[in-house]
Amino acid sequence: MKRTSEWAFSHEIPSDVTVQVGEVSFSLHKLPLVSKCGYLGKLVSESSDDDVSFIELYDVPGGAEAFELATKFCYGVNFEISVENIAMLRCVAEYLEMTEEYSVGNLVARADSYLNEVALTTISGAVSILHVSERLLPIAEKAKLVSRCIDAIAFIASKESQFCSSMRSDINTDGMVSHQRPVVHWWAEDLTVLRIDIFQRVLIAMMARGFKQYALGPIIMLYAQKSLRGLEIFGKGRKKIEVEAQEEHEKRVVLETLVSLLPREKNAMSVSFLTMLLRAAIYLETTVACRLDLEKRMAMQLGQAVLDDLLIPSYSFAGDTLFDVDTVQRIMMNYLQSETGSHSSYNADDEYFSPLQSDIYRVGKLMENYLAEIATDRNLSVSKFITLAELIPEQSRPNEDGMYRAIDIYLKAHPILSDMEKKKVCSVMDCQKLSREACAHAAQNDRLPVQTVVQVLYYEQQRLRDSMDGGVRWDSPNFCDKVNLHPNEPNPVSNELSILRRETKT
Repeated sequence: MKRTSEWAFSHEIPSDVTVQVGEVSFSLHKLPLVSKCGYLGKLVSESSDDDVSFIELYDVPGGAEAFELATKFCYGVNFEISVENIAMLRCVAEYLEMTEEYSVGNLVARADSYLNEVALTTISGAVSILHVSERLLPIAEKAKLVSRCIDAIAFIASKESQFCSSMRSDINTDGMVSHQRPVVHWWAEDLTVLRIDIFQRVLIAMMARGFKQYALGPIIMLYAQKSLRGLEIFGKGRKKIEVEAQEEHEKRVVLETLVSLLPREKNAMSVSFLTMLLRAAIYLETTVACRLDLEKRMAMQLGQAVLDDLLIPSYSFAGDTLFDVDTVQRIMMNYLQSETGSHSSYNADDEYFSPLQSDIYRVGKLMENYLAEIATDRNLSVSKFITLAELIPEQSRPNEDGMYRAIDIYLKAHPILSDMEKKKVCSVMDCQKLSREACAHAAQNDRLPVQTVVQVLYYEQQRLRDSMDGGVRWDSPNFCDKVNLHPNEPNPVSNELSILRRETKT
């Protein structure tokens, strides 16, 4: 394709050189070009041909469009420099060596002036230029365009964050600085257009400038929601939707990078978001380190989780359980380790803390509900059910009604269990801590092994004897009824039994 421009022939002098850029050829004049473009001057002077009439340029940043702007500059033709074209203009100037060495006020200097005075004074401008620069690598790195954009974003973002923090402190009516969750800055959405490696460099530069790591949470969340969109990670089926290998690899790199950037402070990210990342990590088969990191983070905030957060689909094709039970087991083990204070991989950072005692009761109820939910899975083995049940802290179970409900559902869904297997399943339940209503239900439950029914009747008889004597023993289930161990928590007994009755009827 031949391109002729009126501005190139305004001097009424025939062109003496044709420059080929990709599929486009430009009929131009050597004098204005070599006077400002060091690279073209070298090509002409080093050519074995005394009268060079054809030059072909390869890998011109910005292609024919950028080269045309550069030649307009050489001819002194006015054109508008904008945020949209400054990146390719600065890169083509670097490529053509349009520096002060060859002409005062050359294109490199003009472009740098515009960047400093206009384009890089706002985050939106810097991000826009940085996004365009991603397509102009590696010349954009050589021209230091990428690093300058990143530094500008980090400087402005950190300054604004400090200002917002001081404002929130000032308006605190108590006169004390309150600990608030990080806000979503208006410019956070802009960063989501960046490539993951560039996004990572921006966030690292922001922290180097004083941006608090916990405040990165909303930015990372926005980026993850946009970049991981389209993954089938919330269904309950085990069938994995086919994803192109290249796309899956790109999303895997994005996810692993985002996890490495997550704030170390506890509660900086919501449990639901951590669950979404963990589902994606399992789906995309990220590194083991990435998945274990997310599991430990979830464990530290397990008291805030709801049942849906733990119902992670199994993406295995091996015909295993419907839900990923092994992952939940590891999360619970991490929780118990942190609760006892015996071990935590984040102790060195001193930023994770052991769960509060008030969390233990909520975690116990959560795990009982989880057991009841997965108990209907016919592929759930006795050993897995028992292992999970034994992980539930004893101090989190003021009564055993929730555990009894899970056991009853499991036995109903697995009618072919042997008596020995039924005994093992029921062994995780302390019959002494069943409520009166649960005891009455268990005594008539033909799914339970005989030994368990006998135990239930024995302890119920002993409870009746104690009641007749007028005393209440500390280890009696009645003790839990008379003393409210958790005044701030609703009594779960009536809820458990009503659910149990409905399930029995069905």
